[in-house]
Amino acid sequence: MLIGRILLVLIFLQSGIGKIENFGGTVQYMASYGMPYTNFFLVGAIFFELVGSATVILGYFARFGALLLLIFLIPTTLIFHSNFADQVQMIMFMKNVSMFGGCLILLASGAGRFSLDSLLRSKKK
Repeated sequence: MLIGRILLVLIFLQSGIGKIENFGGTVQYMASYGMPYTNFFLVGAIFFELVGSATVILGYFARFGALLLLIFLIPTTLIFHSNFADQVQMIMFMKNVSMFGGCLILLASGAGRFSLDSLLRSKKK
């Protein structure tokens, strides 16, 4: 579960960091899709990606982190990857659907044995 959690969210972690590094370019990209309030939504996206990734990797409130990533994926997928006439966008859509499935599994099962959640539960006993 630990390796699976890390591999599942590396893309979100890298994406969130990339958004910070290229904030202006990302704002322009979002605006090109007709999004209003791009600065606000971009800050929100960065928060969801980085906090969601960190909690999942650490296994600390991992279900909450998976929920943040699920909430992030819904509008991202529908707004930016719904042009099915473009093969690349179809692939991006399916990639997001797959990550959505992984986050649903994590939401249902929790972080597993090698996690801070598990460690903290065992110390309470």
